[in-house]
Amino acid sequence: MKYSRHLIITLPAMFAACQPGGEQPEERPNIIFIFSDDHATHAIGAYGPKNNNPELHKHVITPALDRLAAEGMLFENVFCTNSICGPSRAAILTGKHSHFNGML
Repeated sequence: MKYSRHLIITLPAMFAACQPGGEQPEERPNIIFIFSDDHATHAIGAYGPKNNNPELHKHVITPALDRLAAEGMLFENVFCTNSICGPSRAAILTGKHSHFNGML
């Protein structure tokens, strides 16, 4: 009796949720996630001369990254979860801080 009442309530709800809707899903965005190790902002031309080192900026030539930054999104206020590459990568891939993902 207990199970049949539960089925009477849940089965129609499940079938209603599985029906195809008339709306088309939105197109998924194109996302390129570029991840490099020990790559500071002053090593990418799109960020401009940083850290009071305009001489270094003259030698930084990154046309592909500069174009991606110009046509897409450039993050200027970002932080690193860990200064060591392994725990930092694990934090990005798992979404957990280093002391929770088991990499420290």
